[in-house]
Amino acid sequence: MWVIVKKTGQALYRIWFYILVTIPIIIFFPLLLASSISEKTYPQFFWLARNLWAPVILYGMGCPPQIRYDQHMKQKRSYMLVANHTSMLDIMLMLRVSRNPFVFVGKKELGNLPIFGFFYKRVCILVDREDSRSRSAVYRRAQGRLAKGLSICIFPEGGVPEESVILDTFKDGAFKMAIAHNIEVVPMTFYDNKQRFPFRFFSGSPGPLRARVHRFFDTNAYASSDAATLRTEVRDLIYESLHKGPTTRA
Repeated sequence: MWVIVKKTGQALYRIWFYILVTIPIIIFFPLLLASSISEKTYPQFFWLARNLWAPVILYGMGCPPQIRYDQHMKQKRSYMLVANHTSMLDIMLMLRVSRNPFVFVGKKELGNLPIFGFFYKRVCILVDREDSRSRSAVYRRAQGRLAKGLSICIFPEGGVPEESVILDTFKDGAFKMAIAHNIEVVPMTFYDNKQRFPFRFFSGSPGPLRARVHRFFDTNAYASSDAATLRTEVRDLIYESLHKGPTTRA
């Protein structure tokens, strides 16, 4: 009996997530549409997503963010944001972490989702990981966004790993791009997203989402041939942080 109650509660919890994702988009649709018309208005779209959309979902799910900053991003500066990827909540938590407007680089399949996918396709840089031409196009589009003073966010695992995997191998793309554009890499560890809202349907529960923004990596010290070294150093930092867990200060 208890198993049935638990499964029912988890199913309702997951359905509630999609309701929370959808309702703010419907309510603020005119504003979101107007601010996603061109790249010039993207900072306004980002503000809406960060301050109106993401908080509704996180707090509505009973998952308040608790973020520790070892270093803060400066305004009007571009960065490469990277973190471990375990949950749909990663998107909302990343929006709360950074006040600096950034653009997600993400898989094209999310563009097929109802309502959410409409705006995802308009404002994100989509990549078909099976198509080398699509991967090359990412660099060109990201260069244009960086030239406008925006930051870029990439989950370097290239997708969500199996739940038993603590941290998958990292792809080189984010680190090659950071070195090429001489921008700092901002490593982040998301500790609880997998537990709070994994991709399995009958799973998840409310609770705080703890995150840590680590010290940045200055790419001035790296040549273009050092992307693999930078990738390894960033991954080792996040992996170690996942093993040790967050500190008591949030």
